Order: sequence, then C-alpha cells, then structure tokens
Amino acid sequence: MIFNSRNILAAFLSLSSFLACAQKNETNLNYVDPSIGGVGVILEPTRPTVHLPNSMVRVFPNRKDQLDDQISNFQLTITSHRLYKVFAFMPVCGIVNSNIWNKRYEYSTEILTPYYYKTAFEDFNNSIEFTPQARSGYFRLSFVDNSPHFIRMGIFNSTGEIKVEGKRIITGIEEFAGMKAFFYAEVNTDISDVKYQNTTDKKKLLIRLGDKPQVVSFRYGISYISIEQAKRNLQNEISEWDFESIKNHAFQVWDKAFSQINVEGGTIAQKRVFYTALYRAYERMVDINEYGKYYSAYDHKIHESNEPFYVDNWIWDTYIALEPLHMILNPDMAEESIRSYIKMYEQSGTMPSFALVFGDWPAMTGNFAASWMTDAWFKGLREFDLEKAYEGLKKNSLEATLLPWRNGPKCELDYFYDENGYYPGLYPGEKETVKEVSMPWERRQSVSVTLDNSYSDWCLAQLASQLNKKEDEKLFLKRSQNYKNVFRVDKGIMWPRDKDGKWIEPYDPRFADRMYFTENNAYTYNWDVKHDLHGLFDLMDESNGAEATLDQLFREDLGTSKWKFWSKQPDASGLVGQFVMGNEPSFHIPYIYNYLGSPWKTQKRIRMLLDAFFTDNLFGIPGDEDGGAMSSFVIFSMMGFFPVTPGIPVYNIGSPVFEKISIDLPNQRTFTVIAENSSKANKYIQKAFLNGKPLNRPWFTHNDIVNGGTLKLIMGSKPNKQWGRNKEDSPPSALNYKN
Repeated sequence: MIFNSRNILAAFLSLSSFLACAQKNETNLNYVDPSIGGVGVILEPTRPTVHLPNSMVRVFPNRKDQLDDQISNFQLTITSHRLYKVFAFMPVCGIVNSNIWNKRYEYSTEILTPYYYKTAFEDFNNSIEFTPQARSGYFRLSFVDNSPHFIRMGIFNSTGEIKVEGKRIITGIEEFAGMKAFFYAEVNTDISDVKYQNTTDKKKLLIRLGDKPQVVSFRYGISYISIEQAKRNLQNEISEWDFESIKNHAFQVWDKAFSQINVEGGTIAQKRVFYTALYRAYERMVDINEYGKYYSAYDHKIHESNEPFYVDNWIWDTYIALEPLHMILNPDMAEESIRSYIKMYEQSGTMPSFALVFGDWPAMTGNFAASWMTDAWFKGLREFDLEKAYEGLKKNSLEATLLPWRNGPKCELDYFYDENGYYPGLYPGEKETVKEVSMPWERRQSVSVTLDNSYSDWCLAQLASQLNKKEDEKLFLKRSQNYKNVFRVDKGIMWPRDKDGKWIEPYDPRFADRMYFTENNAYTYNWDVKHDLHGLFDLMDESNGAEATLDQLFREDLGTSKWKFWSKQPDASGLVGQFVMGNEPSFHIPYIYNYLGSPWKTQKRIRMLLDAFFTDNLFGIPGDEDGGAMSSFVIFSMMGFFPVTPGIPVYNIGSPVFEKISIDLPNQRTFTVIAENSSKANKYIQKAFLNGKPLNRPWFTHNDIVNGGTLKLIMGSKPNKQWGRNKEDSPPSALNYKN
C-alpha cells in the first residue's frame, strides 16, 4: 500500500469510528431508556428529553404520551420542566391546504437516547434526527419523496413572530410568562418560498425547501437575551455542518456523567432503571448563562457574569434527594446553584421558592430553600455568602406569607401563626374569608403549612447558630416545635385545629385534602417531622406507639374505592395501604424504621417498593417524576442509602440492589458500597463494615463518602433483627444531634 495523506486520514477515521463504537458498547448509557415512565400514572408521563446535563436546550416530541402514535411537533426548547415550550418545529410535506397547519403525523420506531433522537414518519417515510449542545441544537431531516418539502414553524404562546431572512436564515421571538425567548437558525439549503398562515401576525409559517429527495440540516441557537446572542450561542457551539461530530460530542458529555457511578451485579432491568433515573437527575437545575451574560427575570436585567446562573428548581420536590445527590456528584454545581438563588434574592428582594427562568413560582408549601442551603453548609459546601442567604431565608419565614401558591406580605393567617403556632383550618363547608388564599383548588393546606415551616425553621435555627445569632436561634427552635400543635395525641395522627384551638370535626384523615394538606393526606404527613423524629415518637407512644403506627401506614385501608380516593387526591399514587410511593413527601418514610430499632423493616420495605413500582417499562414511574425528584429517590435507594433529614449530614442505610456500587468523586476519591450476596431474596443486612471496621448502626456520615472508603454489607435472606436495634445506634435527629 502507498501511504499518503488520504490513506492516513481514512485509517484515522476508521480507527476513530471503531473506538467510538467500542466506547458506546461499553458505556453505561446503553442502559438508559428514556421511554421508562412514558405513560403517566393518573398525572404526567415522563418525556424522552434530549439534552446535555443541566443545559438550556431540552427537546422531545410533542404528543400525549409514549403510547400516542402521532407527533404534533418538537419545541426548540422547554423553558422549565413541564412549563412553557417555545418555537414549534416540524418537517412536513405534501400539498398545502388547511389541514397541513395543524396536522399530526404518525411515526414509526424511535431511537431514544439522552444525546440523540430519531424517528421516521409513516405517511412519507421522511425521518427526523436531533442532537443537542448546551444552548443550541441540530436537526437533520431526510426527505425521501418527490412532494413539496417544508419546515413548519410556529409559537406555542400567544405573542411572538418568526421571520425568514434571506435564503438560509430564520429568526424568532416568543413571549411567555412575562419574558422573551429568541432563536437564530440556519439551514444548509436555499429556502425557495415562505407561506404564513396569517400574514398579519407571522406566528405560523411553512418554509419550503424543495421537492426532490434531500437531506436538510437545521442548526439553531436559543437565547433569553436577543436574536444576536442566539446567533453567538450557535456560532460558539455548532460552527460546522457536521451532525455526527455534534452527536459524538453529546455522547461524550453524557458518557462522562454516567461513568461517575458504576454498578456490578443486579439484573439488566435494574441497571436500566438505575441509569435511566440518573439521566433524569441531570435535567435540572439549568445554567442560562450565555457566554458571559445572562438575563434575569428577577430584576428584568441583563447581567455580565462568567459564573453559571442556574434556574428551574422545584425545591419542594427536589430538596430531599435530587439536591443531596448533586452535593455528592457535583458539589461545585451545587454551590453555584445556591449562589444563583442568593443572586435572585439580591435582585428581587425575595428568596425564591421555585426559581424558574421566568421568575419565582411560589408553588407548594414551606421554606425549603432553607433546608437545601442548611444541608449544603453542614456537608462542607460553603462557597456561598451564608449571611446573605440567611437574611433572605429569615425574611421568607418571618415577613412573607406562608400560604401556598402565594408571594407577598403576611396576611392575617400568618399573624395568627406567629401568635398561636399553627395555621388555622376551616370546617368542611365553611366559606373562606381570607382573600389571599388560592381558591378553589389549593386552599389553606393548614396542617402542611404548619409542619413544613416547623422543619424549615429548625433549619434556620441551625444557620443562626453558625452565625452566632443567639436570639434568632432561640426563636426558630421554638417555632420548630409547632408541629406538636397539629398532632392529636388521643387519635395518634395529624389533625387540623380551628381558630379557637378546637380540633375540627367531622374529620377523616383519609380524605383530608387541600383544605388541610398538600397533595396527600394525614397518613403521609404524620411523618413529616424530619427534624425531630424522636419527639414525634414520644407523641405517638402516648397512643398506639410509633412503630405500630408506621406498620399500619402500609396496611391501612383506603376507606373507599381507588377512583373516589384519587378524585380527591390524584397525586397519591403508588399506594401501599395509605403509603404513597408516587409523591415526594413519602420518600423518607420507609427509612424511619432505622430510628425505631427495626432497620430490617426498612430493608424489606425499600426492596418491595423498588421492585413493585420502579420497573423498566412505560409504566415504570409510580407518580409525577418531577424532573429528577423521584429518580433521585431511586438512585439513592438502589445504592443502599438515603438522606432522611437534609440539614443533618448523615445517610440512612437501606438495602442495595447491586452487589457493588462505586462512586467516583470529584476530589479523585472513591466511595464503594459492597453488598455481598445481594439478590432479590438476599435483601437483609446480616453484618456491616465501614472501612474494615464493624458497623453496628444503620447510618453513616457525609464525610464517610467524600473522604472515600468502603461500606461492606453482608446480605442474607432472613432479617438480622439484632443489627442496628439499640437506641444508641439510631440515626441522629434533632434531639440527639448538634451540627
């Protein structure tokens, strides 16, 4: 053979292709199936989102769910998980008539991965592919027929327009939720014609590309600043017409993320569930810094900054598992996210609840940014201004309304709470008199408000102690005990009070909806005292006893048919008795047996819940996944541990499903969990060792992880009821732990 530059290049490309294939064959990405959970249980399905970890551009086909055989379009991005798509995109072909503007197209088999999507449409067998960058994306369209070919574009929201500029450039602007999104796009072939559905508003158009078989590339940048910035974002990330190189880059980014946790043992199905959950955990938060600047909806200004600006955090959902997971895997990002929250407070005067791209969305209850930041601080993540953070968190607790779904100053219910230590409830049928209450669905949620803010205020007390604010610490510790005011000792369960302090009757804890609770009933919120579990147990011991009450949770009858139960509480899915696997307030509950001297029951329950509700098929998520919130419960629990109380830097031990789990930490150390003999039958811990030394307690610390080391568990088919049963072995709670 004569070696020349062409031979060498060909050999290099061949070798590169071989190595890429080898890498893809070995990668943990092979276990990811974005269709898992694609049919929602009562509420929302998961979506097969294509994106880079924690990045702006997130794309998926728009349809009802994974069983829907028609696609309406794709969005150039979603602005927030499940909220506000912008810029509809769809390849279409055929004769232009009134049907073409809204036609949905049947599709054939899909290729679904985190970094690449492909499907073909059955009408004409044309195909569409997509691969992402952080602030840009690349569609490749293959038209195989001789009919007219178009890109159909439009906007999802009420205001905006899309323009074709010259032969190959398309731009757009779309308003949503009080702000604007922009895009700049290029195609690699001439545009032969443009037809608007309505020439006066320019909200929907057909861009004609030709009428012969052809492959068309469409690359675009997204911005929240301007069309010019969208163009710069595109130029910075996709400068060549090379779909495969962008696809390979996206693969490499994901492969690096997935290589951080490696598992051995278990079944293929369990690995598919685990790594798909890890993929879901990387959807949020999202960095919207656009190469040195970002638009903030918190003061409606463009800011110069070289630091990431993270948005899209449903903190009520994510504080207990998703944020703690990133504190292990991505501590720098966790600190950057907290600094973003603090910037939002400085820009707006309010510490956000749900910090979305378009501003604070005051969903749900509680001041859970306090638990998130407290957790980070006591896990050693301290690269943020604690004084400023505390200032904003304290303001949320003492000066703002505690009502769900409401921002603003205190109302009469908040002043009542300050004076009496609980939010007052209304009697069934009693008319609401406080205008600030969100009606008719959300209502007061009086017991949940009391419980969630008791925990939030305990977290504030921990921060006040760090800042040597003794009076504040005393105040917030007192407020942290408010949960006792809504626990009815003679009934052994959480119970609403009226404004006169009387227990509300009639009241059935099964059917108490948003009058008193958030998305669940009293049986779930009975355990919503993460900061003082032993104090809760003392109250329960005056009635049925804590362990018996916890046992009964998993056995309690619904008291009616499921459809009637769900008509009042549609979020309460994944039912085991009255335990709700499909909603976030339940995640810590199976681990509470560790505090009661029966860790073997935690091991039994966790394995049962994982096996029953988290499967590798379309129905494999028992409730709303909430952008990584539920998936993070799966990741922790399959690894064998869980952070029950953010703010106390320890992890409760459960029952690992794999024989070995290795976490490669950013500090170049490795934390390993070995579960010797682990299997479906061998779910019970017989013995435990931490770094070679016997471990007789069902918990370990965050430092045990970040310092690197090995947790070894000897598993068996029968429970060892002696391991971890002593009171002194119980995981720390507020009464016996001091940060």
